[in-house]
Order: sequence, then C-alpha cells, then structure tokens
Amino acid sequence: MGTRTRTFWAGAAIALGLLTAVAGCGPRPDATAPAAAPVLIARADLFGEAVRFGAQLSPRGDRVAFLAARDGVTNLWVLSVGAMDEARPLTDDRGRGVRSFAWGPDSATLIYALDPAGDGNTQLRAVSADGGEARDLTPAGARAEIAGVSLSDPDGVMITLNQRDAAWPDLMRVDLATGSRTLVQRNGASAATRFTRFVLDRENRLRLALRTQANGSVDVQSRSAEGAWSTLFTIPFEDVPLSSPIAFVAGGESFVMYDSAGRDRAVLMRVDARTGVKTVLGESARADVADVWLDPATNEPEAFAANYLRAEWRALEIDAQADLEFLDAQLTGDFRVTSRSADDSRWIVVEEGPAVATRTHVYDRADRANRRISLLFRHRPGLDAAPLQPMTPIEIEARDGLTLVSYLTLPIGADTNGDARPETPVPLVLLPHDGPWARDAFGFNTMHQWLANRGYAVLSVNFRGSTGFGEAFVTAGNREWGGRIQEDLQDALQWAIDNGVAQSDRVAIVGSGFGGYAAVAGLTFTPEQFRCAVAFGAPTNLSRLVEAATVSQRDTWYLRVGDTRTAEGRQALRGRSPAQRVGQIRRPLLIGVGALDRVGSRAEFDQVALSLRLRAVPLVSLVFPDEGGDFTRPQNRLAYAAIVEQFLGECLGGRIEPVGAAFDGANMIVFDGAASVPGLQAFQRRPAAAPAQPRTPVSADGVAVAPEMNDSLDDEPRPLAAPPPQN
Repeated sequence: MGTRTRTFWAGAAIALGLLTAVAGCGPRPDATAPAAAPVLIARADLFGEAVRFGAQLSPRGDRVAFLAARDGVTNLWVLSVGAMDEARPLTDDRGRGVRSFAWGPDSATLIYALDPAGDGNTQLRAVSADGGEARDLTPAGARAEIAGVSLSDPDGVMITLNQRDAAWPDLMRVDLATGSRTLVQRNGASAATRFTRFVLDRENRLRLALRTQANGSVDVQSRSAEGAWSTLFTIPFEDVPLSSPIAFVAGGESFVMYDSAGRDRAVLMRVDARTGVKTVLGESARADVADVWLDPATNEPEAFAANYLRAEWRALEIDAQADLEFLDAQLTGDFRVTSRSADDSRWIVVEEGPAVATRTHVYDRADRANRRISLLFRHRPGLDAAPLQPMTPIEIEARDGLTLVSYLTLPIGADTNGDARPETPVPLVLLPHDGPWARDAFGFNTMHQWLANRGYAVLSVNFRGSTGFGEAFVTAGNREWGGRIQEDLQDALQWAIDNGVAQSDRVAIVGSGFGGYAAVAGLTFTPEQFRCAVAFGAPTNLSRLVEAATVSQRDTWYLRVGDTRTAEGRQALRGRSPAQRVGQIRRPLLIGVGALDRVGSRAEFDQVALSLRLRAVPLVSLVFPDEGGDFTRPQNRLAYAAIVEQFLGECLGGRIEPVGAAFDGANMIVFDGAASVPGLQAFQRRPAAAPAQPRTPVSADGVAVAPEMNDSLDDEPRPLAAPPPQN
C-alpha cells in the first residue's frame, strides 16, 4: 500500500455538542491562548485537493500535462510552455478522478489511469494532447499499469494487465491509435514463469523479470533474444527491500539498480546484463541510496541521493554538479527533479520544505551559461502566507540501542529560544506512518503543519522496519508488529516526555493503515499511555491480514509479519492482534474505515466498535462508503479532518476551526459519536443490533473482555501494503 496520506456551526454551538463521544477524556484541558493567537490555517488549504500538481513534460519539452480539479473532480490538463497561463482540460471524468498519467512517446498522446469502482482495478485510457474524445486501452474490471514508454516505439506503450489471471498480470504492447493489444509475455503459466515485475530496455524490449521464491529471495531472470529465461543472480531475502533494478542504459549491455547484497545499505550499482558482474557507482555511509538522476538520452546516472536526516545529493559528473549548485542557490526548500525532456534542455523541478509549501518550477538549461528557473504553479497557494512551522530531525535511541530517525514540529510560539524544544511541555500527537515498509522524511508535511497550528507538538518516528536506513534496520522489524515496533513508538514518546517536549498525560496517537493498527494497539496494549487515539483503515486481526495477501506476496508476509501455517505462528499473531484484546481499551477512540478497503475491513471495524459500545467507552465510529484505504474524494477527506480536529481538540485541548462547509458533499455514515461534532448528526445511522452472545466475560480487574475475533477469511481482505518491494 505503501505509504498513504490521509491524506459547525460557529460560536457557542461548538461548546454545546461535545459531550457524548469524548466524555471519557475528562474535563477539557485549559488551552490558554497567547496574547495574539496565531492564524488558524484553514483545513481546506491543507486537505482540499491541490490546485495543480503532478506536472510532466512531453518528450519534446514543449508542453506540460498536470492534474487539477474540474468541477470538483481531478482531471488531466495541459498547457504550452510558451503560454503557461493558458491551461485547458483534456478529460472530464465525473467519478473518482484521474490519479496518474504518462506522456506517450509521440508527445501527442497522454495515457491516464482511472479506478472507477475504487477497487484497485485501474483502467488505462488515451487522449490527444490537442483534445478530443478519450479511448479505452484496457477493459474495465481488470488492473492495468504502464510498464514502459520508449521513443523507439512511438506508436505503442507496454503495459501489464491481469485480465486473464488476477494474480499474475501479463505483459502486453498496446497500439495507441487502435487500442489493439499484443501479448509479449504470458505470466504465471508455470512456477518458473510467475513473475512479480518485468524490466524493459530503452527500446521497450523485455530483458529482465523478477521471480519471488518461497524463502523470500528473488531471482533476477534474464531473457534471451529467443525468449528463453535463465537466472542472472538471486537477491537474498534480507536484501529484497533495498534491491531493485532501475533502468537499462543505452545499448542494453548493462543496467543500473539499487543493491544491498553483501552490505547493509543500498548502493547505486551498474550490472553487466550478460554476466551479472556488478560495479558500485555511488553509496552513502548512513543511509540507502534512494534517488538518482538518469540522462534521458542514455539512462547513464548523473547524480544520486541518500536520505538519512534529510536528502543529500552527490553529483557523478560535471554538468550535474553545476545543476545541483544552480538549483540549490535559486530555491529555498529542498528539491527533486520529476520530469525531463528527451533532449534534456528542460526539466520539471518540485520544491518544498517544512515551512515551504510545495511548488513546481520549469528549469531551462539548454544554454548552460544562462540557466533559468521559472515558477510554473503553487500546489496550494492558500498556504503562501500561512504561519508554517520548522521541522527538526532528531535521533532517538531505542531501548535495545537502535537509532530511530524522527521528526519533530512544535506549536507556534512554543520555542522562544530556538533550541527546538518548547519552553514548557505541550500536548503531543504521535504519528506512526503507514506501510510499515516506508519512512517519514524531512520536508513539508500536511499533518505536522495542521496539528502544530492547532497547538500540538507532532512527532513522527521511523520505527524498525522502516526503509531507508539499511538492511539490518528493516530486518529488525520482521514479525515485530505490536512487539518491538510498538516499543519503538513508546521509547520515542518517553524521549519526548523526558526532554520536556510532551505533557505525559496529554498524548494522542494518530495513524492510518499500519499507523492505524499502531494507534489501536497503543490503546490496547498500553491502555494508560495515550489519552486518546485516531485510527483509519486499521487492520486489527493479523492472521486474517497475512492470509489475505496475494498469492505472489504471501510467502514474504509469512516471513515479515507472521506464519499462519503453524500453531506457534498463529498464536503469536493472535497475541499481537488488537481484536483479540479490544476489551482492554479504556480511552476514547475515533475509528474510521473505507467500505471499499478490505485491509482495515468492516468486520474488524464492527468488532472494535461493538466492544467499546457495549462498555460505554467514548467512541466515534464512521464509515466512508465510496473510499478504500485512501481518501480519493476531497469532500470526504475534508469531512474526516474536521471530525478528527474536533476529537483531538476535546481530548488534548488544542484549537478548533469551526466545521463550516467541511461536510458539504461528503458521503459518510456515523454510527457512534455523532453528537460530538455539530452537524454530524445528519450522517448518523443506528448500528445494527449486536448478535446474541453469551454474557460478556469480565477480567480480574473488572474490565469487560470482548469475544475473540476468529481468523476466518469471510471477505478476503487485501493485504495492508505490499511487503518490502519485490520488484
């Protein structure tokens, strides 16, 4: 799944409706405002759809395509570089919107993806950059992804399509004009040809395929000109999260990849495509190589970046060094290059920083003596004058000595002497990231800015299992869901308390996906540690989660999360599953789920809500019928943010922006806690009656214990996230 972004009435009415769901928080803490209260950053500016984003240059470099709203739905737009104020829409989707796209090699066609049902079955369509009717390239009801675009094949595009076999997508070439498809590689016909990824060269010829073994290792298979497959080399299980082919260089005799084989941290490597012999091109002593600039004409590496506390770029040749120096001098925030024209004369550069809202530039470098960079657009112009807060990278030592790279943002006015610590402890929100095989990084963070603006310190922690910090750090998270991963979060919280950042009795834990799991686990396994928690799309039954993994990923999940094939493994997973001990939750919980999300499944959501409801534990529970694991409709995202803000404000004492129009256009069902937020009762629905059950058992300390959730797979939810990349 990767990492996901989860992404009132005014006046006296606010204070009158906050009794039901959060009564268990106790009296609302005093929130003494400074003499001049900071400006409230509008939720709409933070969580509404970006005004423009996702810019990509055409191969000729003369036009830019990007995503922007059209009548409230994200669609595909285009503009000419010579007339950047004259953008026009190319698509008119009225459903879930366009989420990704690519230029065709002819610079005249755009290929874009839709997910009409919200079930992950993305359909590819093509549209002329000059406008006109879009045409289908792939059928509805199957998942299609772009695998390769090449100037050597201007009339076609390579895709993967799982129409024939849901688990093993085939590789196909699609004619852009007619939509006709030609099979290139049938996938999954035998154990020897069950590939998790295909790698093409610059001419769109299939050269490599990756095949995962039962022991978690990955064979890198090489394809001969006659179509025969042989193993070039094998990536050991422990190296899989950090090792991945990137691209073939011109001529096809070698390719570049990230590789951690035989070392702890991933390096940038050149590999001989015939012999498998490897040559290191770039490395870092503290972090994995995580990004690279490739010459668009040859795919030769020009510069690479590693990200420990923050991204650091190193040039591999003279021109790249000049580009790095120019961009560093011209831009205030950190930057990344997201698109380059085929002749390399023009780039798209995205700039952002903790206190620099994201903006996109066009970088003209045809004349090396007169390089220039021009602002193309601001993603969220409403944040230009907002009081954004700095972010501080911190190294926190876990109880077993591991270093946890973390990021702290403080409320406005809390740090008057500039030492990155508040003068007095403040309420804190702990934000475990999704994944868990992902990471938090230095830069603009919507959640940090929002919560800090409301009066909270915000702490993001790269717990063990997070990527970017080497093989040993990822491996340390194996089978540690709810175990040492949860202890890392506890250690980071203790650091915040010991260093005067956090008030020990005013801490909330908030997350989605894996972060949602960690939030519910926090209330379950350490019931007195957090004052309240917020969880969206949280899996709470780990056995169910593992067994729901796709066929191609399940062996890896057995190794990374837990093995449901053995009694010992099932017992261990039950012990780490909040659903088995939900009766221990005593503190207020806000729990949400997308009805289309089969990870944080509705069955598990109902189990948790029922237990809290029966025991009168303060609860807000809500379902979004047209969402999955992520919010795709901005109206739903804004509504959820308003509810979370009210919940945290009542629990921790922070500032609250009135709901206003936040619920307009939202599609949600509220089962519990509707009276806690003005206007929310319009979405209330009575929960279904609980099935007849034996008398609820009570533990020795008098706490009602919820019945165990069994490990059946009645609705076969999809896995929470892909395991570390199998590529």
